[in-house]
Amino acid sequence: MLRLAVPNKGALAEGAQTVLKEAGYRVRKDSKELVVIDPDNSCELFFLRPKDIAVYVGEGTLDAGITGRDMLQDSGARVEEILPLGFGRSTFRFAADPGVFSSVADLKGKRIATAYAGLLEGYLAEQGVEARVIKLDGAVETAIRLGVADAVADVVETGTTLRNIGLEVFGEPIARSEAVLIQRTDAVESPALRQLVRRLQGVLVARDYVMMDYDIRVERIEEAIALTPGMEGPTVSPLHREGWVAVRAMVPRTGHQQVMDQLWELGAKAILVTAIYACRL
Repeated sequence: MLRLAVPNKGALAEGAQTVLKEAGYRVRKDSKELVVIDPDNSCELFFLRPKDIAVYVGEGTLDAGITGRDMLQDSGARVEEILPLGFGRSTFRFAADPGVFSSVADLKGKRIATAYAGLLEGYLAEQGVEARVIKLDGAVETAIRLGVADAVADVVETGTTLRNIGLEVFGEPIARSEAVLIQRTDAVESPALRQLVRRLQGVLVARDYVMMDYDIRVERIEEAIALTPGMEGPTVSPLHREGWVAVRAMVPRTGHQQVMDQLWELGAKAILVTAIYACRL
């Protein structure tokens, strides 16, 4: 049975629950549940602090887990990313009082507060910058005002929280993060894990594509197919009305309205777009 770690709270928790539910797995109905057993899918779900998940998976206590790429990189655990999940996106950035610093090079010899010491130390070493990293457990935004640090390094989604306390982001992003599925580096992938990966991939593709159906005259079919090539090729079926065919193809969700406009200009009729719940490619 696959033992899967799932975030129990924070920005990743809702997204993880949603993608697992869409993939056909049981999820918890009460936030107090710590374990959910899903015998139909040979899976046990363990709800843990997101920052602890990489450690449990790296130690082999659990087979796989969903966590943030930033937390994975910060952990130092022997784990590897096997699938990006497309939600929980954020960036890890430097921030300080306005006008004080402009790049990471300016931080040489300074104090930097962060809750992601491992990730920050690795980045500073790559940049050849020696600075004192001060590890704080939790929010770091007030570290400068309290005199603990000269700058902070933190996860930034919109930057609103930092601006509200008078800080500004500077320099290039330290890292870009999103939710990822992880496993132990030397683990042997089990059938249950392969099933989970296939299902999650199907959900992610379904989120990025829609199904488009339309009718088009035979003499315009090549132009229409150029707009809607599908995956392996569109389905083309003759209609009862002579000289017309029906076409069905998967098209990217982004920009599908423009594709509909172009098909209309070609003379297509009955253009329909429907959502895809899940798929296998």
